[in-house]
Amino acid sequence: MQRTVFNDDHETFRKTLRDFIAKEVVLHYHDWEKQGHPPRNFYNRLGELGVLGIEAPEEFGGGGIKDFTYSMVIAEETSAAGVTFGSYSVHSNLILPYLMEYGTDEQKHRWLPGFCSGDIMFAIAMTEPGTGSDLANISTTATLSEDGSHYVLDGAKTFITGGALADRVLVVCRTSPFDADNRRSGLSILVVDTTSEGFSVGRKLEKIGLKASDTAELAFSSVRVPVEDRLGDEGAGFSYLTHNLAQERLTIAVGASATAAAAVQHALAYTTERDVFGKPVSSFQNTKFVLAECSTEVEAIRQFVDRAMELHNAGDLSVPDAARVKLFATETAGRVIDKCLQLHGGYGYILEYPIARLYADTRVSRIYGGTNEVMKTIIAKDLGL
Repeated sequence: MQRTVFNDDHETFRKTLRDFIAKEVVLHYHDWEKQGHPPRNFYNRLGELGVLGIEAPEEFGGGGIKDFTYSMVIAEETSAAGVTFGSYSVHSNLILPYLMEYGTDEQKHRWLPGFCSGDIMFAIAMTEPGTGSDLANISTTATLSEDGSHYVLDGAKTFITGGALADRVLVVCRTSPFDADNRRSGLSILVVDTTSEGFSVGRKLEKIGLKASDTAELAFSSVRVPVEDRLGDEGAGFSYLTHNLAQERLTIAVGASATAAAAVQHALAYTTERDVFGKPVSSFQNTKFVLAECSTEVEAIRQFVDRAMELHNAGDLSVPDAARVKLFATETAGRVIDKCLQLHGGYGYILEYPIARLYADTRVSRIYGGTNEVMKTIIAKDLGL
């Protein structure tokens, strides 16, 4: 079906990005997967291309373009090539809204130029060993010093995307005691300098997918964080996290849409080239029917995600609707990619084939950003249940 979310500027950007991926990513991607992340200077190259700060103001080196559709172009082109940009998405799609919405003018001038250039890479640390989707249960603590000049941060975080290479980490922590009657109170966000004494990167976690995106454990042992590095008001952290949930979940849905579409293209190419019993796999009725089903499901995802993108760019995408699009896109993409892998036969299980990477990379989309079970809970509440 015809799509209306892209304009000529998006398509020009797409061509530039496609050329960049072919020349500077595809040839090296296997090495990145073995290393667990791209080389650090790769993010500077993304900065030079303007990828990292598309929506950041021009005065800080950004593109000054308030249009999240560019993130969809990036997702589609990386998925089509069977690669990722490491922790780019967390840096640009998740963290930038926090800095823009809650950062002071001084903080923006201090952090955003490096954010846009790739000189300062950011991560966000919410999940703890005993706290996943239930953010109100966070136990990492930050105690304000007697003179009010700094916080002393103690605790641990896990599953932190980009945590191994980050220069700054937005740490969600408890700055006042837990209140059973108001579990969401008392959380704050501190922007921690990873060169601080007492900060350490623990294990770099081995995952079944997204192998070129580093995921790490972080520890904080009496880390001194200047009060000037608190993001927003003390105790308002939970509301800040909620404010950005729609974009975070749309980001995941966009990725699911892109990977599902890429899977169909890979399956079409493979089944057309691969002969079985003297004729192409694509000539068998089962193959035709499976690909017809997958193509239809991809179109359904695209229409849903494209509409959500339009709403988001207009500032009208609600948290429940973001949960709906994340739930539908990720569940459907999982089915589509599984069917497309099956059409590859044994080769679908071999990592040198893009379909195998897509299969492994996509599985986490039903877990992070809030599990799909949490999405169902949000949707049910919106229905008054």
